[in-house]
Amino acid sequence: QVRLVESGGGLVQAGGSLRLSCTASERSLSNYNMAWFRQAPGKEREFVAAIRRLGGSPYYAEAVLGRFTISRDNGENTLYLQMNNLKPEDTAVYYCAATARGVSSRSRYAYDYWGQGTQVTVSS
Repeated sequence: QVRLVESGGGLVQAGGSLRLSCTASERSLSNYNMAWFRQAPGKEREFVAAIRRLGGSPYYAEAVLGRFTISRDNGENTLYLQMNNLKPEDTAVYYCAATARGVSSRSRYAYDYWGQGTQVTVSS
């Protein structure tokens, strides 16, 4: 089992940037395919970005393509989400997720481990 802890959320004006981090404890992140999801009030949790175990083939939701970048540093046991040109509709709680099942997916049901979430609020 792996415990995930997100950080880096906050309040930012539209057009600004934030970098989220997700640190794993007790197990090496290199064992897991990872992803970021987000959940706005009253909405379903939705896929944002995913990256494979060794860092290859990242892919993104259409809504964030070209603005967000997912990356990982397995030596530091940390997953990142660089968010640029933020929009008010990006406001949500952001979660990192991990799976050891050998799949990389846009579906939240493919992921077994979740962090507690970090709030991102973008003002207009």
